Amino acid sequence: MIRILVADDSATVREYLAFLLDQDPALQVVGKARDGLDALEQAERLKPDVIVMDVHMPRMNGYEATRQIMERVPTPIVMVSASSTRYEAATAFEALKAGALTVVEKPTGQDHPTQAESVRRLVQTVKLMAEVKVIRRWPRTRDWGSGVRDRGLISELPSPSPRPLAPGSQKIRLIAIGGSTGAPQVINDILARLPRELGAPILIVQHIAPGFTGGFADWLAQGTRLAVKLAESGEATRPGTVYLAPEGFQTGITTEGRIRLTRESAEEGFCPSASYLFQSVAEAYGRSAIGILMTGMGRDGAAGLKRLREAGGVTIAQDEESCVIFGMPQEAIRQGAVEHVLSPEQIVGAIRSLVNHG
Repeated sequence: MIRILVADDSATVREYLAFLLDQDPALQVVGKARDGLDALEQAERLKPDVIVMDVHMPRMNGYEATRQIMERVPTPIVMVSASSTRYEAATAFEALKAGALTVVEKPTGQDHPTQAESVRRLVQTVKLMAEVKVIRRWPRTRDWGSGVRDRGLISELPSPSPRPLAPGSQKIRLIAIGGSTGAPQVINDILARLPRELGAPILIVQHIAPGFTGGFADWLAQGTRLAVKLAESGEATRPGTVYLAPEGFQTGITTEGRIRLTRESAEEGFCPSASYLFQSVAEAYGRSAIGILMTGMGRDGAAGLKRLREAGGVTIAQDEESCVIFGMPQEAIRQGAVEHVLSPEQIVGAIRSLVNHG
């Protein structure tokens, strides 16, 4: 049985969320908190398996509550939001940076056409996040790392056979990044450390709750010198610009460097899909591209990254130590798609070296 603490300043919403979660026989709501301070107190007292917490609450919001919970009583935290406005999204993503695992939309009312799907997504997310082993949050002066451990058996994985990551004759013209659970905060930190004059565009597929992609772009833009925007069909990519795949579209690139958006079916259950992006980059750019697969659950990205490696591109997976969930990088390593397994710090160094000096 997965024990859950629900935190929301609306009594009606608290009861509604508790009712929805209690309908699943594998879930049990053991506490209901009216704000962030109450959530912190009940988390210390009840030791729940998962906390489902609102973003904006009086006395202490979801960000500050997350920060203190991860310092005092580390617990998997799922942020829920009824709004994807810029302000709401920014607070939600700051909570992810503080240690929350993911953000999902609040289930809609019973008469809403998306109610069943939003409930299914919340229940599934709570179950998946309950499996993540969190640890006490790192000191606030350190940005790298995840505050979480999902320990895989790295010794049992095939060892990559990397080429040297030193600058050479290989000119890098494009960077493609795929990520899921835990990736937003790491992507934010990586982009913050890249120079404004970066000599290649960056394309990103991030698995995220519907309605939050625009807010994610705004949040990333606040912390980097690079330009950040949602990708638009047919636009020419430019060096020093980050393009986020919009929700509901498979995102690729043409040989002329133009964004290609299509309504194709989901790959590995996702649209946009990291594998679709990597495959497109392999076909259009081959050895002049870098593919980076970040933390996340599942298999998305592995097949596409393998195609990119076969085409001569540089392929990188985030290392297990810094991953929230090692699933996606681990699967890519198992399939022989990964040439280099690097920490976020090393990924920054590789990009800076290969793009501007390769």
